[in-house]
Amino acid sequence: MPLEYVYGTKYESKRHNCENVMLEDLPVSSNTLLALGTYGGLAFVYLLAIPVAILFYLKARWNTMASVERFLVYGLMFVFFPGILVLSPILNFRPHPRSLNS
Repeated sequence: MPLEYVYGTKYESKRHNCENVMLEDLPVSSNTLLALGTYGGLAFVYLLAIPVAILFYLKARWNTMASVERFLVYGLMFVFFPGILVLSPILNFRPHPRSLNS
């Protein structure tokens, strides 16, 4: 099979054995992988980690928050609104239904 040159390195055609491919053999530089990992980590923090913390904090402090604290927490909800939207179908903090025993 003919050899292709990608980014200055020899590669066999697309039918090569995937088990022997290492990180060094990929046609992507380590700086690109570092940038992708950084963006992925920031996306995880922005869309999942901090919104979950905000929602659980709201659940724990809902009835005891002062007005300034509530203002700051709602400001954080505004900043992290895309993550709140991502989690809203999953997290449900509505109260449980009461039993009506008469």
